[in-house]
Amino acid sequence: MGSTAAEPDEDSSPASVGKAPRTARGERTLRKILDAALDEFGERGFSEGSIVGITQRANVALGTFYTYFDSKEAVFKALVTDMSARVRDHVAPVLREATDTLDGELKALECYLQFARSQKQVYRIIDEAEFADPHGFAKHYRTTASRIAARLDAGKAKGEVVKSDSRLASEVEAWAIMGMNVFLGLRFAVWGREKPKEVARLANRMVRRGLEP
Repeated sequence: MGSTAAEPDEDSSPASVGKAPRTARGERTLRKILDAALDEFGERGFSEGSIVGITQRANVALGTFYTYFDSKEAVFKALVTDMSARVRDHVAPVLREATDTLDGELKALECYLQFARSQKQVYRIIDEAEFADPHGFAKHYRTTASRIAARLDAGKAKGEVVKSDSRLASEVEAWAIMGMNVFLGLRFAVWGREKPKEVARLANRMVRRGLEP
């Protein structure tokens, strides 16, 4: 997570290999299954969640599930990728509205906190991915950190962010921001009800003290 989450290939489908939907109706059915899987795994966890539970929530036949996914593991992996993409797409518009790089990080965090509050299951999904989908778990965080690093690098090129003295320093900055966002989301979006705007402002003040030229 963290204004966050694994960025899928733009031309890939979350369905199992060879099972991508070919029609708009198929896309809608796939979306229903993924949304139902989010609720099923978010409430019951990966071990207790079931394909039957997913199909009942999605109101689709068992055979319809297997039209898109080979197994419970396959739909869970697809869900991790899907949640990552949803966070990315949710944050993207506010980044375009930012006045500068660090204002973008402020807006991204506020937007992410709002998303996490409305989609609290995302934390359980990503946490369980460490064991149920280790590759997806690592990709999620590596890709998120890479996006943050790219934004910071662009800001450094414009003189909006202090330049790092090494590539390692740049990576540390990106992972530190991501880690901060993840745990702020847990504390203030999942566990708390504080205003996202104020939480983001206070966190961004600290980031500016470290990164502003």
